[in-house]
Amino acid sequence: MHNVTFRIAAVAVLALSFAGTASAQTSWDATHPRRAEVNHRLANQDRRIHQEVREGEMSHAEAARLHSDDRQIRQEERDMATQNSGHIARREDYVLNQQENHVSRQIGQ
Repeated sequence: MHNVTFRIAAVAVLALSFAGTASAQTSWDATHPRRAEVNHRLANQDRRIHQEVREGEMSHAEAARLHSDDRQIRQEERDMATQNSGHIARREDYVLNQQENHVSRQIGQ
């Protein structure tokens, strides 16, 4: 029984050490110009959505859908940055901007 407990503890320590190594290798350069641009647009769209709801020009359900779309874009931005040393490439920036444009056109219709 003691041997089984020891093995479980050893596996847990090993798993935690791998998790620590993986997180230490991820460099988040949130101030990189392309990342900052994407995140600034997402924040601006968030404000616009809230304003539309306050003014009664957008339902809460529609706002929730657009917020969900924005969260997906933000997650894609983070995933792309993780794969590229904390930066996003020009092509990735273009793709994210196209997605943001699609959401932006739905605000204020």
